[in-house]
Amino acid sequence: MSASLGHYPEDEEKSVAGLEDAKDVYAIEAAPDRVIVRRFGKLGPLLSRLFASGVEARGVERMPENQRESKNAWNNILMWWSVNTVFDIIPVGVLAQSTFTLSFGNAVATILCFGTLGAIATAFVATLGPKTGLRTMIITRFSSGYLGCTIYSVLNILTQLGFATTTVILGGQTLSNINPGTLPSVVGIIIIGVCSLIPCVVGYNMVHIYERYAWTITLISMLFLWGLGGKAGYDINAQKPLEDTGRTLSADILSFGGIVFGLFTGWAPVAADFNCRLPADTPPMRVFLLTFFGLFIPICFVGILGAALMTITDPAYVTAFRGGSTGGLVAQVLSPLGHFGQFILVLLALSLIANNIPNTYSAGLSMQALGRPFATIPRFFWVLLAFVVYTVAGIAGHEHFITILSNFLRILSDWTAFFIVIVAEEHFIFRRKNGPLGGYNLDDYDTPSKLPVGVAGILAGCFGVAGAVIGMSQALYTGPLGEMVGAEIGFELAAAFSAVTYLPLRALEIRLTGR
Repeated sequence: MSASLGHYPEDEEKSVAGLEDAKDVYAIEAAPDRVIVRRFGKLGPLLSRLFASGVEARGVERMPENQRESKNAWNNILMWWSVNTVFDIIPVGVLAQSTFTLSFGNAVATILCFGTLGAIATAFVATLGPKTGLRTMIITRFSSGYLGCTIYSVLNILTQLGFATTTVILGGQTLSNINPGTLPSVVGIIIIGVCSLIPCVVGYNMVHIYERYAWTITLISMLFLWGLGGKAGYDINAQKPLEDTGRTLSADILSFGGIVFGLFTGWAPVAADFNCRLPADTPPMRVFLLTFFGLFIPICFVGILGAALMTITDPAYVTAFRGGSTGGLVAQVLSPLGHFGQFILVLLALSLIANNIPNTYSAGLSMQALGRPFATIPRFFWVLLAFVVYTVAGIAGHEHFITILSNFLRILSDWTAFFIVIVAEEHFIFRRKNGPLGGYNLDDYDTPSKLPVGVAGILAGCFGVAGAVIGMSQALYTGPLGEMVGAEIGFELAAAFSAVTYLPLRALEIRLTGR
């Protein structure tokens, strides 16, 4: 019996007698640990002990309604609060002045406005987790087909690994600035990476346990930064003489806004990964609001802190930033506290673990979502691979952190924009009650012949890429519209192009194929 959004009949009891066929979707949903143990033969006993010890066996398989464990939707806000009340949001606020020469007032307004748009988009995607019981990338199969899901998974792997790379670099820089000359940045990068890896190997429950409480200590540390920064002397008018005017100022705001939008929507491709175990009847508005505020409040709070720290004009603080980037500036802000300030700096550096856990966990899931051959390999293996890749990349690129962060976040916002638009149009137009398809046949999530062909989703995504390219304005390339406007407008055009093209293409696809 198929389940659809708005109505979820109880899953049929699935006997483990059919576990001999590891390709059977029902068997994998019911008992993924037993399927994996039988699949790997001689390694089975070792894997069995791992799963018995608490390591999560379930990967991208759907979570049946009768196995949903979590009923506390409040974990949604606490998790995102921990993920985003972290040190690596500060450099985004720093970019407002260091790269775009915005005044403090314009920086704050841009963070709030573009942050609202990004939080709304990401919170919508989060509502699909409890409804479907599926991970985010698998949900894209219902709009862009099996091949489209593979393409999105590749993009998401690059996104999460990119986020993880910038996170461990900042952590390494911060730890090395605690007592300069004693701990190399490379060692700090490895420490942050290893600490992020452990909860992700264990899996979903350990991730939520850690994220439920991590924000408390970090929030106290952030309050110390706000207070000590004020003691050093915030000068909210310090950037006024440096700020551009007229059309150039508008371009700076649009470009920085794209980075802020990408910071929020960078979580959209993983938003359903961490609540798919909530009951299917969890009110969508509750999930939406908890996710929205879990993103909006901490990111704005910490991002504005970064912009505020850049208004300190004391020469010692300016020199600290130039010599040690964001980590050096924060170390200087905490220096009046002596050894206690160094302790707070350690806590801030370790706060990055909470931010890096979702990157690591979801990168592994996206690798499984590439296709069945990848899904047959246990989830924790892909998590280990993700850790190795971003740690090596962090070590290789740690001397160019600000450049990596700025360029990466600009590009990131473009693809997440058309991803969100396509998923939203599919959900609200084609999958709505009494709509062309009338809901989701959730049992079909791993059956390509019953999923959309994917031509509409892939072509709309291509149009989104075209919009992003012609609206791009970066050091390596400037598109014609980006040059005309004088700003980065990639994500706006990516969303618009895909929105306009997906509707007729998908309607035609449904008419021709019926799915």
